[in-house]
Amino acid sequence: MAYELYYWPTIQGRGEFVRLALAEAGADYVDVVRLPEADGGGVPAMLALMGAEDDPTAPFAPPILKDGDTLICQTPLILDYLGAKHGLTPSDEAQRRWTLQLTMLLADFLIEAHDVHHPLAKEFYYEDQRDAALRRAPSFRDTRIPKFYGYFERLIDRNPAASGHLVGEGVTTVDLSLFQVIEGMRYAFPKASARLEPDYPGIVALHSKVAARPGIAAYVASGDRIPFNEHGIFRHYPELDA
Repeated sequence: MAYELYYWPTIQGRGEFVRLALAEAGADYVDVVRLPEADGGGVPAMLALMGAEDDPTAPFAPPILKDGDTLICQTPLILDYLGAKHGLTPSDEAQRRWTLQLTMLLADFLIEAHDVHHPLAKEFYYEDQRDAALRRAPSFRDTRIPKFYGYFERLIDRNPAASGHLVGEGVTTVDLSLFQVIEGMRYAFPKASARLEPDYPGIVALHSKVAARPGIAAYVASGDRIPFNEHGIFRHYPELDA
């Protein structure tokens, strides 16, 4: 039975981290919200799951993954679930928790990346908080990105397996997530990325390694990958990338 993925149909957002894991696993899945409403898809199908009054554990927000009768929410937990099923997380319990911990750290980074362009409130348009965004952006570019990149660079350097991966000898879900973060940062902050990436050759090499994996390369080339745009987490406003 194919997985069912529920996420907003016009942005990559957090749903893209799940799509990359499914692509790497070669798993069959249906991107339900991108289906026509006449076929049981569309946003109403997702909202029906979130608003199910007879379900005390109804999801708060997407992404949502449905595997038969099993419903999983929150991106790191979904990735942990898929990783365990498809060999994308270590079988050792301590290493599996470590992988999940790093995935959650990258989820923290996503909040910071989003709040650069929306520092006051999600409900306000960017134009309504542009001055605050301009004030926040230098700290993100010059302090926060290097802090996160530096940490992950050290993890690659210190991995006992010396594999070029973050955890263990092979690719894991956190490698895929770091790949997506680098992709998003290159879109949103191309100047800052070009300036900073030479200082972090390990994460750049890992990005290239993930990009070359057959499942990821096929997914990226397929046309199914939603392009980055100014509605998702990573948004390119040139004035913030000064």
